[in-house]
Amino acid sequence: MPGLLRICTAGSVDDGKSTLIGRLLYDSRTVYEDQVRSVTSASRNRAAGPIDFSLFTDGLRAEREQGITIDVAYRYFATARRKFILADTPGHEQYTRNMATGASTADVEILLTDATLGVRPQTRTHARIALMLGIEHFVLAVNKMDLVAYDHGSFRAIAEALVPDLDGASVHAIPVSALHGDNIISRSPRTPWFEGACLLEHLETVAVDRDATADPFRMAVQIVVRPDDTFRGYSGQIAAGTVRVGDPITVWPSGVASRVKRIVTWEGDLESAFTPMSVTLVLDDEIDVSRGDLLASDRPAITRHLTADVVWMDERPLDPRRAYVMKHTTRLLTAEVDRELALNQIATVGVTTSRPLVFDPYQTNRTTGSFVLIDPDTNFTAGAGMIVRGFDGQAGSTPRVGAAERLVRAARSATSEADAIEAVQRALEDILT
Repeated sequence: MPGLLRICTAGSVDDGKSTLIGRLLYDSRTVYEDQVRSVTSASRNRAAGPIDFSLFTDGLRAEREQGITIDVAYRYFATARRKFILADTPGHEQYTRNMATGASTADVEILLTDATLGVRPQTRTHARIALMLGIEHFVLAVNKMDLVAYDHGSFRAIAEALVPDLDGASVHAIPVSALHGDNIISRSPRTPWFEGACLLEHLETVAVDRDATADPFRMAVQIVVRPDDTFRGYSGQIAAGTVRVGDPITVWPSGVASRVKRIVTWEGDLESAFTPMSVTLVLDDEIDVSRGDLLASDRPAITRHLTADVVWMDERPLDPRRAYVMKHTTRLLTAEVDRELALNQIATVGVTTSRPLVFDPYQTNRTTGSFVLIDPDTNFTAGAGMIVRGFDGQAGSTPRVGAAERLVRAARSATSEADAIEAVQRALEDILT
């Protein structure tokens, strides 16, 4: 199965994620000799044996001292059959936000459990986050099988316990011992009752459908290229679909239509381009297009009121009374959220934006369906959101009018500049009291 596969690990703390990945890299001979020497030297006087495989991914000093993963560690390796980008994510509850970051671009999640402890709450949390982020393929690695004498019943009980949490996903359960290498790159004789593919074989052959070239065309404008008065192009990365010279195109949110005149790249003009290529489009007409506008082949969803799943990443809790900066594709605007969230909390919330947002649901398009929330005081990335849908307008579900919208309405209702200043001051006083 050719192509690139993005993988992330997940599960509770001390389930052996880093050890599993280190063993996979070591046994598949994808680590350099100097790395092996360094890890072998660092493994002395530790209880992990001659080689502590977790040290191949736990690179931070604090990680090695504490024996836990804190940050997301990315590793790149390849076999004769496939290339891989692997994200080793932390299992500790304190670093749930880091796990969400590592899983956000993954195609497959390796979800680990400790055979001696079974399914723990953090295991279920990580499974929920992965499903929310659109991951459809899971490897359920039941680790430390050596500590339960490779008992088939223990493996089956854990696999069945996680079925409700992974409902609707493709799941391949594997009994493994990361410490001893069982079922990592080859089938282990210690689990004769297991007839499935080992970990590496499954990763090399799993079919991940990521072909978005047939989807409706989407490209957010990153920059308007204007080197002289004879050329005006709109550059960005294609988020979905295919575009050809002569195709009709619409600029959103303005809704102005045109056609593609040229597709320009550094190597020269193309007749067609597709996701995830970065190109510059020249249109037939001289129309108003700015950074943040979306070029599309059909009409996407447009609204100021969203329902979204949000992972909160800031130690400072989300304050519904504050306006946050939202970064959606290449566009910045302000937004308010209708409920409080604490660090690492995940919830479905209502979001009101200061201007209409052009989007697709996250399950349809990860690029146009996701956003981040930034604290305007600290510039800290405070939250990550996945859009579920726009506000449906059902009775009894009217969204709360946000502070930013109230100020805009107050200013627009005035008949003069003095009246506008007075109206905004009154609105501010009302908001703050």
